[in-house]
Amino acid sequence: MELWIIASVAAAAFQTVRFMLQKHLAAVSLSAAGATFARFLYSAPIACLILLVCVTNDWIRLPSLGVAFWTFGALGGAAQITATVCTVMLFGRRNLAVGMAFIKSEVFFTVLIGIVLLAEGVSAVGFAAIALGVAGVLVLSGPIEAKGSGWRRILSPSAALGLTAGALFGVSAVAYRGASLAVELDAPLARALVTLAAVTAMQMAAMWLWLRFREPGEVGRVLSAWKSAGFIGLTSMAGTFCWFTAFTLQTAAYVKAVGQVELVFGILGTVLVFREKISRREFVGMALLAGSILGLILFA
Repeated sequence: MELWIIASVAAAAFQTVRFMLQKHLAAVSLSAAGATFARFLYSAPIACLILLVCVTNDWIRLPSLGVAFWTFGALGGAAQITATVCTVMLFGRRNLAVGMAFIKSEVFFTVLIGIVLLAEGVSAVGFAAIALGVAGVLVLSGPIEAKGSGWRRILSPSAALGLTAGALFGVSAVAYRGASLAVELDAPLARALVTLAAVTAMQMAAMWLWLRFREPGEVGRVLSAWKSAGFIGLTSMAGTFCWFTAFTLQTAAYVKAVGQVELVFGILGTVLVFREKISRREFVGMALLAGSILGLILFA
């Protein structure tokens, strides 16, 4: 099995655990922004320390990082922060598995954004699989907080949060691939580590400034919740490193397509951890999404 597939599956597993922890923190103690900040506060220092050790021992030669790297990194970091906030807010409205299924619309946006930013597209069969996935998203978009049918269902707050998060995660995926490709190193793991350290450091600083002025006291609450928040940081660092490794080796659209296995992990988390129920309609929607994922992996 190719390294990028292994990295994508591992990233999906780590991300599922992180989402579960963030859902718990947002429910009991932290705001959506605070739960988002936790992933960077406890991951950026560790990533930077690992990079420092590697550079000090000459295991990695730190290259000069040009404008393209910082531009793609900043774009991806900002998009990921906003998408994560939307994700935490969504988990407050829908159960874990359905919330994650909404967010999995990112694979469709990743294809489109990849064409625009990096001129990387997919085959005709790939687009057919994407259409099947869109049908799954439409089935899942039935709101729990509003009545109506047709476009009213699609424009529900839950659907809006999920699709916005998916679009922004798509932007971050393509931008991160652009950033990792701009690192002038041969080893994929070295490229991933440099990108991880730089991007998470920028995200930590940006989120700290935001919370300092917009949500006074929230940084202290994140620090006080270090037991759970620390695990968010560790799983975030591991998952992001795996994503960056996969992005270095393969087109972002296909990486995210394989990463849709996260839906299976989400179902397990919903049933086994949160004891939440999944309706028949929601299973149908997730089945359509799963069919789209298999089509992208096997035939695109």
